[in-house]
Amino acid sequence: MTSTDPSLSPARTPDASAAPPPGPPPLSLPPLIALSLGYFLVMLDVTVVNVAVPAIQDSLDAGPSDLQWIVDGYSAFFAGLLLLGGGLGDRFGHRTLFLSGLGVFAAASVGCALAPSAGVLIAARLAQGAGAALLVPASFALLQAAYPDRAQRARAVGYWGLVSAVAFGAGPAVGGLLVAGFDWRAVFWVNLPVAAVAVLLTLRHVPAPGRRARAGRMDPAGLVLGVLGLLGVAGALNEAGSAGWTSPEVLALFAGGVVCLAAFVAVELRLEKGSSVRPDGRRPLLPLSLFRGVRLSATIVIGLLLSFGYYGLLFVATLYFQQERELSALSTGFALLPSVCMGFLAAPLSSRLTARTGPYVPMAGALLLGSAGFLGWLAAGPDTPYAVLLFALMATGLATPVTVVASTVAVMEASPTEKAGTASAVFNVSRQVGSALGVALFGTLLGATGGLIGGLHTSAVIAAVAFLLASVLAAVTGRRADAARAG
Repeated sequence: MTSTDPSLSPARTPDASAAPPPGPPPLSLPPLIALSLGYFLVMLDVTVVNVAVPAIQDSLDAGPSDLQWIVDGYSAFFAGLLLLGGGLGDRFGHRTLFLSGLGVFAAASVGCALAPSAGVLIAARLAQGAGAALLVPASFALLQAAYPDRAQRARAVGYWGLVSAVAFGAGPAVGGLLVAGFDWRAVFWVNLPVAAVAVLLTLRHVPAPGRRARAGRMDPAGLVLGVLGLLGVAGALNEAGSAGWTSPEVLALFAGGVVCLAAFVAVELRLEKGSSVRPDGRRPLLPLSLFRGVRLSATIVIGLLLSFGYYGLLFVATLYFQQERELSALSTGFALLPSVCMGFLAAPLSSRLTARTGPYVPMAGALLLGSAGFLGWLAAGPDTPYAVLLFALMATGLATPVTVVASTVAVMEASPTEKAGTASAVFNVSRQVGSALGVALFGTLLGATGGLIGGLHTSAVIAAVAFLLASVLAAVTGRRADAARAG
């Protein structure tokens, strides 16, 4: 006798547990494009001006010191004001700061393009750096809020990091094309349509994340000391390559910067301790308790070593192609393209690996590859075939954006949401200081090691050691993070 009780009948519906787990939600592109365009502008203007220097010198009758600040003043102000930008974003809202930064950057670009003298151009370049310092930490925090899913966020950061890497590396080629087709002012006019599109997309598609109510007042002493300290150190690093590490100007800038930073730390420690007792008191610009987390502190050091090695050697490699191989600025830009183009492979590779394994495994592997790539520059000589240098270009070009993407995810995961802007600012400050230190040190080595080839070889070994140390640090931090999760 067959039972007709449906509860006793075999199930005829598919087993829901057998269905494949749902993948990450689809990536919404408009917010990613808006935030990536802002970062694109910032990184492009680090290098796009370099090839326009001879034309600027002829047009504005600029002297060597003027040219130094036209090129490096932007990066110095960017690094010096980053911490302020992160703190303001956490306090007043990251969307507001991102739009404000775009506005300042665009207005400063107009000032650069219309500059009638070297002094005006320097002032406008410093204003560009201020705008960049506002929008970069805000871009990071908005990206974190727009993509809360870990796998989705890793993909978004991958493309965001790809855009910045391509912009930085493509700067010489873009600048060469604009100068050859128009004039040097075109390298600044090109920023305006990009900024306009970024503003429009942000207003339409990037929501303002909920702002945490913050009791307490601003930290003017910390603000002034932090800005002066970072500007002093960044300025000293920028001047060291041309003036010499022991010049009075460089020593004075270093000493002033270190004193201000030491006073900044003392003020922040006092304010953080006091705010725990009096919530209505002044709040520190940089809560130093952020550095109690091993993951965040380790990632900040990795960011410094990464930029020290890669951007320092990129500076020397550019001089190698231009001065030793006698390539034009445009040809040099194209010679460096294999390194830049590796970013298109690095972005999806890093985002997938990071989503699957966490950020430290791809960081450690990529940095080890980059260390080997730097040693490939030891084959460089006056007549070395270009094909011999491809491994060095491609290995370091792949390793750097993979590490940038993974380390950005690591900072996101290690920092509290309400302090994302500040954590991003500290991470970017470490990268800017690393870049300035690498350029200054490697530039000095060119004159101290018997010529450009000797300086290139010495710099390559130092860069390889920096990447190797960063790889070991990433591996150790990853193991500690895994052990902490397992426990």
